[in-house]
Amino acid sequence: MMEKDLRVRKAEVKDIPRILDLLVQVNHVHAVGRPDLFVDGKRKYEEEDLRRILKDTDSPVFVCLKEDYVIGYCMAEIVRTKKSKSVTHRTDLYIDDLCVDEKIRKSGAGTALYNYAKAFAAKLGCYSMTLHVWDCNPGARAFYEKVGMRPYMTAMETIISPKE
Repeated sequence: MMEKDLRVRKAEVKDIPRILDLLVQVNHVHAVGRPDLFVDGKRKYEEEDLRRILKDTDSPVFVCLKEDYVIGYCMAEIVRTKKSKSVTHRTDLYIDDLCVDEKIRKSGAGTALYNYAKAFAAKLGCYSMTLHVWDCNPGARAFYEKVGMRPYMTAMETIISPKE
């Protein structure tokens, strides 16, 4: 279900407080699924980090608004791979984070952010758009599959020294 009153744009400094709130939500999902790796109640960026990121043209950040309230964000990174003997030159858009407020998930905000990022990548001439999704977050994986993403690589692990 897509709400018609959703709007996506590049993030601005005034959006930082709301993005900080949403960063706690996305970290919570990961902390519940992987408490051995993530600390609940924390976030991976602080205000000064976001100010720096917003100035970086290779790290675009988009926000989805309902009326004038930020309900989601998408943080991305332009990745340029140089041609070598074994790989081709290409530019990709890597999605570092995509989060929609837990109170309004399934409103179409995630799809709006994804489509905006995809259009941005197309304008740049990107070969692909990529991201990582944690196995402990099946809802996110289902969302990404629904919008047309497909796995292209699998990361695997063996825990050697469990934390106590």
